[in-house]
Amino acid sequence: MLPEPSRLAQPGPARAERWLSAGGEPARLAFALAEGRTLLDAVAGPLREAGLRGGVVELAGGSFAPFAYVMPALSADPRFAAYYSETFRPAGETRLERASVTYGERDGAPFLHVHGIWTEADGRRRAGHLLPAEVVVRAPARAEAFATPDAAWRVEPDPETNFSLFTPAGGREAAGPGCLLLKLQPNEEVFAAIEAACRTHGLPAARVRGLGSIVRPVFADGRVIPTDASEVLIREGAVRPGPDGAPVAHLDIAVVDVDGAIHEGVLARGANAACITFELCLEAMPA
Repeated sequence: MLPEPSRLAQPGPARAERWLSAGGEPARLAFALAEGRTLLDAVAGPLREAGLRGGVVELAGGSFAPFAYVMPALSADPRFAAYYSETFRPAGETRLERASVTYGERDGAPFLHVHGIWTEADGRRRAGHLLPAEVVVRAPARAEAFATPDAAWRVEPDPETNFSLFTPAGGREAAGPGCLLLKLQPNEEVFAAIEAACRTHGLPAARVRGLGSIVRPVFADGRVIPTDASEVLIREGAVRPGPDGAPVAHLDIAVVDVDGAIHEGVLARGANAACITFELCLEAMPA
C-alpha cells in the first residue's frame, strides 16, 4: 500500500484555488541557444520575437561558463517553509544534460525559472536550480519551446508561501485549449490536480512538461526520498484516458534532495504533494 502524500506546513493562509490555469493556442519553437549570451537572453529572446507569452522550454546538450546554481534547502527563516542553499559557481566548463525552463515575465521583463541536470568540469553530476542571468552559453544547447501567445506566466506574490511565483495569467476562456499553463499550490497531490485540470478543461490526453518541488517524493518502485525540500524536473509526462475514460497522469521525473543526491524514475500516482509549487505546460494530444 502506498503512503499518504507527505505535506509541509506553509507560513501563510491557504489559497482558495488549489490550482490555477490559463490556456490558448499551442505553438512550438525549436532553436539553438546563442553562444556568449546569458541563459536568460538566449532563451527569452527567440520566444519574445516569436510572440510567445508563456510556456515551458526543454534544453538538452551544450555547455556553459560561467555557471551558477542553488540547491533546495530547509529554511531557518519562519517566513518560509523551504528555501535555497548558498550559490555555487563551479570552475571551468559545465556540460548540460537536460533542463526544464518556465518562460514568462516579471515586472514586465522576461523571466525564467530553470531546473536542470549537468556535469561539472571535475566530472561530478549535479542538479538544481540554475540562475539564468548569471549562466553564459559556451556551446549551444538544443532548445524546444512548448508555449502559447494567448496566456502568460507572470510572477506574482503568493501569500501562502511568502514567495513570488509564476502564476498563469490571461488566456482564452474556451474549453479544450491546445496549451494549458497550470500552477499547483502547496500540499496538493500532483496527479490529482493535473487530472482535475484536464477534466475541467476538456483535455482527455496531453503531454505534461515542467518543473516543481515535492515533499518526500514517492516512486512507483517503492522508494521514498526523505527530503522536505526538493527541486524537480519532469523527464517525461503524459495524461491519457483510463479504462473509464477519465484522465490518468503518468510522470517520470528527476529530483535533487537537500544533500545534492539525484533520484530518478516514475512517480507513484496519488502519493506526491507539491512542496512550494509546480509550473506545468499541458499540450493536448490525440487520445
